[in-house]
Amino acid sequence: MSYVDAQAMIARFQSVGATLASLGQQTEQSGPAGFEATLAQVGAELNGNPTGTAAAPAASSSGGYLPTSSLLGLSSAQPPASSSSLVAADAFWGGDSSSTGSVAGSPQGAAGGGAGAAVVTDAAKYIGVPYVWGGTSPAGFDCSGLVQYVYGQLGVSLPRTSEQQATAGSPVASLADAQPGDLVFFAGSDGTAASPGHVGIYIGNGQMIDAPHTGTTVQVQPVGTPSAIRRVLPDAAATSVGASGLEPASAAGIPPGLGVPAGLVPLFSRIGQSTGVAPALLAAVAKQESGFQTDAVSGAGAQGLMQLMPSTAAGLGVNALDPAQAITGAATLLKGYLKQFGSVPLALAAYNAGPGAVTSYGGVPPYAETQHYVSNITSMLGQAAA
Repeated sequence: MSYVDAQAMIARFQSVGATLASLGQQTEQSGPAGFEATLAQVGAELNGNPTGTAAAPAASSSGGYLPTSSLLGLSSAQPPASSSSLVAADAFWGGDSSSTGSVAGSPQGAAGGGAGAAVVTDAAKYIGVPYVWGGTSPAGFDCSGLVQYVYGQLGVSLPRTSEQQATAGSPVASLADAQPGDLVFFAGSDGTAASPGHVGIYIGNGQMIDAPHTGTTVQVQPVGTPSAIRRVLPDAAATSVGASGLEPASAAGIPPGLGVPAGLVPLFSRIGQSTGVAPALLAAVAKQESGFQTDAVSGAGAQGLMQLMPSTAAGLGVNALDPAQAITGAATLLKGYLKQFGSVPLALAAYNAGPGAVTSYGGVPPYAETQHYVSNITSMLGQAAA
């Protein structure tokens, strides 16, 4: 998905926010019996079909918080909805009735707009989740719990409270300079401008996703005037690995800060450029996996520079103990994961824990080893490029 497509997706998401917000009020007025009719009517209006006769797909999606997850081309781990009107809603929101349950179930799911777009995409899956004070899971979130959880799914570790989160990353001068994925802070009812009591995730065009307060749900609303804005994601221009991991930033593409042995630099550069995977990403994975030892063998049996298991190497048709072949095999795997999951953190998680685990958890799996692995490599890339 191109940057323009990502912006169009975000704009579409914002344009329907007000209509979604009115759904609860309409349902309350019509009662449970009128829920399906109300939802169908809202769907018809959004689809430009005032008669409400849009055809439903043959089978229901696997999405749980259906409208928003479907809008963004996502699936969810929630149980499938059985209501025919919910299935129809999935259709007009652009959902995929044959979703496989992958993090990026369609090309729309790829975070072509960068890491910030990946944050927005993940946060949008939780629209409709109830506000719960102290909540830190999809069963219920408070404002900082939502922020911590969403970023954690993408391999970014943040503190628990809004006051602590307001010290993470770097400051952004004004809302005009904010980018999707930035954090916006407010004094709130229990804080101050210097010690914010509320935080939201900026999604662009003056809008944010947040968990406002008791009695509400995770929702989209105007940002207003934040007391502070923080950027906790690295600028793509500041690193040698683009947000998609598929565009080498320079001819060599490897910052000196990674400490790559001179004899391996030409291999990473040549294979990275030939496969379209950032050479710096390949080098950082090698540093994490083996410390650049070409003959390393782990206790589990993983071999070589890129620590490929023998069965994996055989499937790729490479010799794991040959540096050039090992890098080529790793590049093949990473390129597939980058295309499948749409972001560097998720591709790294798949390389470490397997793509099935990333799909099952809808993000970086909650394994200490995998979270440490993703955090180490992304930090390594940022520090090396600084």
